[in-house]
Amino acid sequence: VWFALRTVAFNFSSTLLLINRLKKTQTWQEPNLDDQIFYYLALVPLLGMLAQLLAWWIRIPSILLLLGFGVLLGFWMNPDVLLRELSGDETLGPKLVFPLVSLAVAVILFEGGLSLQFHELKAAVGGAVIRLCTIGILISWVLGSLLAWGLLGIHWKLAVLLGAVLVVTGPTVVSPLLRYIRPNRKIGSVVKWEGIIIDPIGAILAVLVFEQLFHSGHQGAESATLWEPLINILKTSLIGIGFGCAAAFALTEMVKRYWLPDYLHGLAFLSSALAVFGLSNWLMHESGLVTVTVMGIYLANQKQISIEHVVEFKENLGVFLISCLFIVLGSRLDLAVLGEVGWRGALFVLLMIVIVRPLSIWGAMIKSGLNRKEKIFLACLAPRGIVAAAVVSVFSLRILATAGQDVELIRDAQVLVPATFMLIVGTVAVYGLGAAPVARRLGLADTNPQGIIFGGATPWIRDVALILMKAGYAIVVVDTNYRNISAAKMAGLNAHCKSVLSDYVHENIDFAGIGRFLALTKNDAVNAMAAAEFSHLFGSQNVYRLLPGDADKGERSKVGEVARGRELFEENWGEKRFQTAYENGFRPKLTRISEEFTFEDFEAEYGDEVLVLFVIEDSGVLHVNTADYELEPRTGQSVIALVKAEEQI
Repeated sequence: VWFALRTVAFNFSSTLLLINRLKKTQTWQEPNLDDQIFYYLALVPLLGMLAQLLAWWIRIPSILLLLGFGVLLGFWMNPDVLLRELSGDETLGPKLVFPLVSLAVAVILFEGGLSLQFHELKAAVGGAVIRLCTIGILISWVLGSLLAWGLLGIHWKLAVLLGAVLVVTGPTVVSPLLRYIRPNRKIGSVVKWEGIIIDPIGAILAVLVFEQLFHSGHQGAESATLWEPLINILKTSLIGIGFGCAAAFALTEMVKRYWLPDYLHGLAFLSSALAVFGLSNWLMHESGLVTVTVMGIYLANQKQISIEHVVEFKENLGVFLISCLFIVLGSRLDLAVLGEVGWRGALFVLLMIVIVRPLSIWGAMIKSGLNRKEKIFLACLAPRGIVAAAVVSVFSLRILATAGQDVELIRDAQVLVPATFMLIVGTVAVYGLGAAPVARRLGLADTNPQGIIFGGATPWIRDVALILMKAGYAIVVVDTNYRNISAAKMAGLNAHCKSVLSDYVHENIDFAGIGRFLALTKNDAVNAMAAAEFSHLFGSQNVYRLLPGDADKGERSKVGEVARGRELFEENWGEKRFQTAYENGFRPKLTRISEEFTFEDFEAEYGDEVLVLFVIEDSGVLHVNTADYELEPRTGQSVIALVKAEEQI
């Protein structure tokens, strides 16, 4: 990682030196505005990818680097400034950016809905989500509005509107943090459901507040305004649920009846989501967020067609859009504007983090079924993101356009955007850096899980799994053989008598502390398919499989290379050889390597047929031996190896 950072820094500094030299020799020409916009659009996805990659290398939340890279890009090219200079229109930047942001948020919410499974909403979790999205929103709205009115000193109408906007969190910020924190299944489901469901609810709440406070009073019918919010909520719900379910049903039927070729599935789902999003918003403002969320949830929970390939496409697109959105958000951020709210804005952010969020969690989670540690974690995770920035910016422009000669309202409306952006930056920084340590401290997460799920439970696998479990690693064993699973349970292992390819594994097994998958069944095809399946969950670098038994049977018998996991251990060590070795008295053994007893001494004691399986460092990091990268145990490490049992030597 250090070498990579030095390389990036060296290349960056070399590029700057080259540009300076070109300027001095007068061979450098500043690009015109059209070219600058082109370069800006080319740089946004590149910087997004680099920020994601660097965050993965150094193990920090990616949204921190995305915002930072965006701010750095903004020093050179601010899209609002470029568009203003190009057109002479002060509002052209927001007018172009926010529709694109809205469409991107729609895709992200649709992708988030595709990950919401009803089986996650068991009694405690479902009740917690409902409480967060009702009682929690109400408490956050009231306290946020009071803080904005009393601390920022803005008009009470604007304070109520700002409080409504800031109840949202959203998948644009929550999803990257969950991917980094990796909390256990229960609390992770609560946070995921809250982050996705609360976005459309918060946006609709803000729209209703805006319409009620800034438009209804001019229509003269005071009695009508009392019913208007309820009517709007009903209309939004009917439009969102109706269009979402209808679009999802239509897509399901088209795929089920083979009216769509496979290569058009991803495009059809994406274009349909954007179409119903636009149609819903045309009929009722912000109802499109409800529509795409409902559409995603419907598709995720129907059982008629498989949408895994669509989910994978949407996940990749979601990461791309989140990366680009935060780069654009950061590049539009004028740090001087943040100074307009001064110390009051900083104190407002602090109190929103340490008072409003904890009180909303405390009030909403009474008798919710969550324990104290889970409530503390929820209180320490509420970052604001793209939706809050987009909604408050649109409302600010509309208020300024209709305020007329109301100087006080104009002045206070100009505070909305910098206050919201300061809250976004503050919450992303605080929760991004603090949520993971809090989760680890509470025992709810492990950002670098070392545990293993074993596909297979034959005797040699059970012995290896037992050694690893006693060494302190989270272990799960899955097999379809009842005798193998019974023996594993008798030994104290977390064992499940299910197919490793079944939905049960993903839906009912808690992967807390699990970071790797080893496909060790007797069926090479099952191993290959399982490796492909778990690559989506753990990443291809953490998925392994035994050397297939068809490796020397010719091309006609081989399983496709695409489905292969990383080959385990050494060449020629397939499932049959393990069974033979086990019958001949070989057993796995954990041994500490020291200066007094080196690995050479270990090999000399147990003969040439020692097979290294795993190596454990003092820090607890577990290394798996693979055919393409053979491990060499060193002093201070422990080795788990297959050796001839002492009574057999």
